[in-house]
Amino acid sequence: MTDKKNESLASQVLTPADLIAYQDGSVVSRMLVYKKTGTITLFAFDAGEGLSEHTAPFDAIASIIDGEAEITIDKTAYVLHEGQMIIMPAKIPHAVLAEKRFKMILTMIHE
Repeated sequence: MTDKKNESLASQVLTPADLIAYQDGSVVSRMLVYKKTGTITLFAFDAGEGLSEHTAPFDAIASIIDGEAEITIDKTAYVLHEGQMIIMPAKIPHAVLAEKRFKMILTMIHE
């Protein structure tokens, strides 16, 4: 069995949706890149799960790779489908809700 914490994904062809699995009643995350300059994290949200409203110190880009997500930015809700993305600006309140299961890549660019 591979230890995912020490697993190197560099120089490999990857299918992001296959790198993370849904779990009933949960939000699952898997960090792929962690650098001082930014992070790339995969998320899988079961239906009915989400992240409550919060802010982040840096811009974050949510790219939907499976399913459909509702992302609220500064009280405005956006429904995103597979293949779509949205930029959540730094220091602006945002939230994530899974009406249906979905997976996303979250890219955070540090200043």
